[in-house]
Amino acid sequence: MIVDPVGPEVPAALAPLLTSMRDAIMELLAPTRPRLAFRSTVAGLPRPASDWEGCVADVTDLATLAKSDGTDWLRIDTGAPI
Repeated sequence: MIVDPVGPEVPAALAPLLTSMRDAIMELLAPTRPRLAFRSTVAGLPRPASDWEGCVADVTDLATLAKSDGTDWLRIDTGAPI
């Protein structure tokens, strides 16, 4: 996906905001550094897990990461469903 740069036709008052938004989108599309994982408790994990296939969460009350396999949230440390 390509996000066009902010052009000269944009009002001067909006240019910094739009440039900042573009830069943030580009960083999400092509990260240049590690990012914090979504933090949640077991009870707060988004459900159903099928809506979040491939996503990772830092499960704070279990002190582990979890990944959705499209069916369940799985603990990274044991592979067990949460």
